[in-house]
Amino acid sequence: MSIIRHQPSKIWSAAVEANGMVYLSGITADRLPASVKEQTAEVLAKIDALLAAAGSNKSKIVSCTIWVPDIRYRDELNQVWLEWVDTANLPARACVTSQLANPNLLVEIQVTAVK
Repeated sequence: MSIIRHQPSKIWSAAVEANGMVYLSGITADRLPASVKEQTAEVLAKIDALLAAAGSNKSKIVSCTIWVPDIRYRDELNQVWLEWVDTANLPARACVTSQLANPNLLVEIQVTAVK
């Protein structure tokens, strides 16, 4: 089995391909501060790019975990999510509250997809 790592850093790889699957790290926005909607749109665009680099796409996402520092952000996040997600192929999904690494971060999203 081969393993391909995309955008490795000193701490993690942004995406890892293994055994026909694509595993993304928690993806966050770079442009801060920004609104929940702006951050969500940026994160989803980064997810699109990482999945494409690994030979996959959002229709093949099987699992998604979303972290927000305040659950009241979920409605705004979902507005952007519903414009982006392939509604014919919805993944299993969880949205939970958590303290994120930077106080300006309002959303972090991790996905797992089939290649």
